[in-house]
Amino acid sequence: MSLSLTKMIRNGLSASAFALATVTMVAAVAPMTAQAQDNKEQPEEGRQFGAEAGALVSEANELTTANQFQQSIAKLNEALALPDLNPYEKSIIYQVQGTNYYELNNYGQAIQAFENSISAGGLLPNEASSLRVNIAQLLIGNEQFAEGATMLENYLAQGGQEKPKYVEYITQAWVQAENYQKALPWAEKWFNNSNPKERKHFDLLNFLYNNLNMPAKQADIVKEMINRWPQEKQLWEAWASMLANGGREQEAFEVTKMLYLGGALSTEQDLMKVVQYYSFYDMPYQAAEILEREIDAGRISQDSDKLVQLSNLYRQAREYKRAIPVLEQAAASSGTAKLYADLGEALYNEGQCQEAETAFKEAINRGYDSGKSWMLIATCRYETTQTQERLSCAMSPEEMNNAPITRTRASAIDAFSNVPASSRENRNAKKWISFIRAERDALERRCEFEANIEKELCFQKIKGAYDNEIFAGEFELEDESCLKFKPEYDAKYIVKTTG
Repeated sequence: MSLSLTKMIRNGLSASAFALATVTMVAAVAPMTAQAQDNKEQPEEGRQFGAEAGALVSEANELTTANQFQQSIAKLNEALALPDLNPYEKSIIYQVQGTNYYELNNYGQAIQAFENSISAGGLLPNEASSLRVNIAQLLIGNEQFAEGATMLENYLAQGGQEKPKYVEYITQAWVQAENYQKALPWAEKWFNNSNPKERKHFDLLNFLYNNLNMPAKQADIVKEMINRWPQEKQLWEAWASMLANGGREQEAFEVTKMLYLGGALSTEQDLMKVVQYYSFYDMPYQAAEILEREIDAGRISQDSDKLVQLSNLYRQAREYKRAIPVLEQAAASSGTAKLYADLGEALYNEGQCQEAETAFKEAINRGYDSGKSWMLIATCRYETTQTQERLSCAMSPEEMNNAPITRTRASAIDAFSNVPASSRENRNAKKWISFIRAERDALERRCEFEANIEKELCFQKIKGAYDNEIFAGEFELEDESCLKFKPEYDAKYIVKTTG
């Protein structure tokens, strides 16, 4: 039981719980003493003490007043041992006995004495009801939370006065019993009836909504708390967490972002949460910038995992140039094959084929998938041809064979050929090899076709020159570029004619 609840119960009992016992005892015993001496009047049936019992209880009362509680209890036990006590006498004696046990902090015996007082049957209904309230409070004070709360609830259900302190006792008792479901309606009543509302009222509802998995209601109460105490960072963090748990991730992100931009977040865990939010909402560049900035500031530790995450974020944002130095550092510090492969891919995307090839080969040496690595090496080599001078039909076969683009295509074919036959990339590698070779074949066929067209046109011009020779008196070929085809034309047509 919490100290505050114990003190609350004790104060409540000390103030009023046992007034009934003392007042009733004095009112009942004093008249009986006088009447025992003066036999002029008979006592009211069932509501008076006999002389012997009254004397013992009066002595006990004096001992209680003198704080001699144990002695008072002994005197009351003498009274209880008397024969033929009426119910009223028993009820009052037990009640006073309970008072003394309470003062001795013996809650268990006090509860039993008060129960005996009610069971004796000498109390009026309202007296018994009031005593049950005291018993309920004692049960709570004795850490019998569920029993005490239930008794107080029964008292109220039977028409008892619902005092604010009773509502608070029931609420706190069910909380201490960890029966949050039963505590909740009382806590809400306590909250709604409180004026002014204090922090403890808000904290209790927040606690109960959290434990009962009621994120929507918890978010509402925390939002109200934020309005009252906006400077408390943990309230904002709790609100963001509840929004996320309640399926309102976008709102949670906005709250977290606001906290970060306002400088309220400083721990590595909080800062990493910001990075994760930006990444989750498809803002990898912003996430990478925050992560890099906080690593540089020393608020997020720089280790291989963080460097890998940073490089991945830059790669997701297609900022390969910024990812490369991070990957170089991460690969060098961890030495893992995957990081060298990632570095190779980043270099590949930046068109740095030679550096990419070095990184991929290092990855292969460290056990990375050689098929995938050689595919990217080969692809990078081939893509280099896109910036090189194209072959043309104007080139001689020797010029074509020595051209840079031809050598680059050959190196790409070599790289594709290095893809292992066991790799699932092998099929694609063979397709690439066929494609690159087909490019050269297609050029040669086109050049051959173009050459044939040119030759046929020149043959027609040569024939025309021969036909015109009879009129011109000599062979005149206007297109001098066709002269290179004249020997072939003559061998094919003129020689046969003159032969």
